[in-house]
Amino acid sequence: MGLVETFAFFSDAGNLERLTPPWLNFRILTPRPIAMGVGTLIDYRIVLYGVPIPWQTRIDVWEPGVRFVDRQLSGPYLWWHHEHRFDAVEGGTRVTDRVEYVPRLRWVSSPFVRRDVERIFAYRQEILPSLLTAATTRPR
Repeated sequence: MGLVETFAFFSDAGNLERLTPPWLNFRILTPRPIAMGVGTLIDYRIVLYGVPIPWQTRIDVWEPGVRFVDRQLSGPYLWWHHEHRFDAVEGGTRVTDRVEYVPRLRWVSSPFVRRDVERIFAYRQEILPSLLTAATTRPR
């Protein structure tokens, strides 16, 4: 999928539910459609180990076709900063996620949180090609 179409897919906040593993029971609470841009606030809810956790992020950087950055304002981490970068490559688009995070109770939880974050992004990497293919073949 081309750069423009891939960025458009990620620009639809509703696709985040599709990119997140089912075991997190991730739900967007902000009414849709969500106009993405610098300053956009998005409210979510995840269920982690049976505990519902509210989560709010803010879009701090919005560079269409290049990258965007979301930062947690409140939620499961002490710090969460997630850069989504998009690069045109031969035959498609490279999507790179760069995540900085600090878990709560990190002296106890770090190994578990690291494992969960790795599982989340492994799922995303696995599912993304089929989601992008489906997005380009969907009737309009």
